[in-house]
Amino acid sequence: MPETTTRTRRDVGRYVSDAARERYFAACEAVYAMGATARAERDVETSAGTTHVYRYDPTDPAALTRTPIVLVHGAGSCSAMWYPNTPALSAARTVYAIDTPGDPGRSVQRAPLHEPERAAQWLDETLAGLGLDRVHLVGASYGGWLALNQAHREPRRLASVTLLDPGGLEKVGLRFFAWIFASLLATSAPKALRPRLAAWLEQPVLVVPELRAMIRAGVRAYRVRRPAPRPLTEDELRTLRTPLHLLLGKRSRLVHPRRQAERVPRLVPGARAEIIADTGHGPQIDHAEQLNARMLAFMSSVD
Repeated sequence: MPETTTRTRRDVGRYVSDAARERYFAACEAVYAMGATARAERDVETSAGTTHVYRYDPTDPAALTRTPIVLVHGAGSCSAMWYPNTPALSAARTVYAIDTPGDPGRSVQRAPLHEPERAAQWLDETLAGLGLDRVHLVGASYGGWLALNQAHREPRRLASVTLLDPGGLEKVGLRFFAWIFASLLATSAPKALRPRLAAWLEQPVLVVPELRAMIRAGVRAYRVRRPAPRPLTEDELRTLRTPLHLLLGKRSRLVHPRRQAERVPRLVPGARAEIIADTGHGPQIDHAEQLNARMLAFMSSVD
């Protein structure tokens, strides 16, 4: 595997040390173990660096012929965050989970990709390197911005796009950064207090020990170097023609759910928008069974 510590540029993400990186990888393995078992891993060389990808295969031969799913995780995380989703999704279709360069994970960033054109180029190169001409793209949070941006700038490989409480619809506000800061502080709270804090903050990380350990290790080990993404304008949203499924947490701190549930279908022809009750920014973790079923039903309707 290529060396993962980048020291030559100040505008790309990097691990603070090899030892911290290995501690993070160990924490990730405990989270991966709670999901489906990856059948293969590979590195794809792109203009932004080396992109590490996990592949999950269905056991049903018929499922292998269906359009595959590509998962793009949120900021400050890696593809291990999809552990509640990979078993159900990969039972129905082949699944590829990408470690985004610039976030902790096994990818290696060598050039910035926060500019929309560069981000779309990187993801298109990754899909091409995997030999994928048609995929159902699923993005959560920052990964939602990457998926939305792809639908706007490089949609040719996309059968559909599913957005899970995504970035890219409105400017990231102070309430989201305050929530992130409070959540990080809460990871250090005594064990007895964490369930109460998890409910108050709508933060499932606090009550999943393996996930909490991974997030804490990632914050200590990796330095993310990119600004918050620029939202798409209404004119840009009107250009979208890829089938779009928007799933929002009712108590999201990233977006205003009711506003976006009305706005996106009005601007994007045929788009679906749903608000998931009793959850905030992590509906795919809080309500994994429900979200998995809704995502697969949408993809089947597109196919």
